[in-house]
Amino acid sequence: MHQMSENNRRIAKNTLMLYFRMILMMLIGLYTSRVVLQTLGVVDYGVNNVVGGVVTMLSFLTGSLGGATSRYITFGLGKGNLEKLEFTFGNILTIHYILAFVVLLFGETIGLWFFNTQLQIPEARQTAAFWVYQFSIMSSIMAVLSVPYNAAVVAHEKMSAFAYMSLLDGTLKLLIVFLLIVLPYDKLIIYAGLFLGVQTLDRIIYYVYCRRRFEETRAMCRYDKKMFKEIFAYAGWTMNGALADMGYTQGLNILLNMFFGPAVNAARGIAVHVQGISQQFCTNFQMALNPQITKSYAQGNLDYMHQLLIRSSKFSFFIMLFIALPLMLEAKYVLQVWLGIVPGNTVTFVRLTLIISLLFTLRNPIIVSVHATGNLRRFQLVEGTMLLSIVPIAYLLLKFLGVSPWWVFLCPYYCRSHDAVGKIVYC
Repeated sequence: MHQMSENNRRIAKNTLMLYFRMILMMLIGLYTSRVVLQTLGVVDYGVNNVVGGVVTMLSFLTGSLGGATSRYITFGLGKGNLEKLEFTFGNILTIHYILAFVVLLFGETIGLWFFNTQLQIPEARQTAAFWVYQFSIMSSIMAVLSVPYNAAVVAHEKMSAFAYMSLLDGTLKLLIVFLLIVLPYDKLIIYAGLFLGVQTLDRIIYYVYCRRRFEETRAMCRYDKKMFKEIFAYAGWTMNGALADMGYTQGLNILLNMFFGPAVNAARGIAVHVQGISQQFCTNFQMALNPQITKSYAQGNLDYMHQLLIRSSKFSFFIMLFIALPLMLEAKYVLQVWLGIVPGNTVTFVRLTLIISLLFTLRNPIIVSVHATGNLRRFQLVEGTMLLSIVPIAYLLLKFLGVSPWWVFLCPYYCRSHDAVGKIVYC
């Protein structure tokens, strides 16, 4: 009983720290988005959104291995075997260095071909778009190399570290906005280059913090065939869902660019930004509970795990509903006050993405509980079957029926609704 009470206090403390982080990042994000859109203009804003999306298509690999990393570190902490934890972390480091090389190789071959031949970029912005693309590759590599250390912070439930890092990150992004206004060079190139600088600094700080605070993160790169096979087998089953998420975010982004141009990408970029901000309200609550769900399973305390799962799903949905409903009803007014410049289709895109976000809140706690067990095969087959169809269906609608861009959002809405129901029935 004492341990459960201590866990509940830790969850409450971590939730408060994460909400502090969220409010800070939300205020900064709302301000910087407005200034960046007004400074870059609709076309350059859309170019940055779609060009960066070509590289982040590989986020399905990062997401899959990131989920595996978080699960194995958290599970190891629950077991309390430091030697095994160091061994696991060393292998995880090696895997992520390999993945960083894969991102670089893909970005400079297939990705570069796609950028040069398939995207609709205004001729006058080709050079700037090329530099944005190169900076995006490096930013993705930094993100990959940060995954093991970010996972260690979450596994140790040191959410205050996230809050302080967000304070620094937000301050630097505000600095980027001011530099974007005053520097006389190409605004799009400056924005992408400075954003890479912030990500690189974040990576260095997380590395130093983890090496000083968490003993297992001092482990050197290791290679163990059995461990590699175990981690990749786990990550392999999550890849279907991660591929679907990549297709939903970046695949649709590229389709919209191919059929409608960068102005529609700007509208969708704003909608996704609103979705990300609104989801943070429930994501922070879930993040505080997730390590306890995995540790409870590792310790065999299934009753407490089920309590956390139900609590996370229920409260997350109502938190998201409280945020999303007024935004959907007053989307036009909110966007006008926030941005000043509101690209066409943005209001409709925002409303549709918020509906999809409500479905996310139901599925996320269930995913964490299934990942804790490690039994992913059947679960991921259900998810992959429903969600991998999003981009092909959207392409057929655009190619042969000539539908309006907002119809594309109905594909993920349909698939996500069936996916969420399938997860609930499965669990």
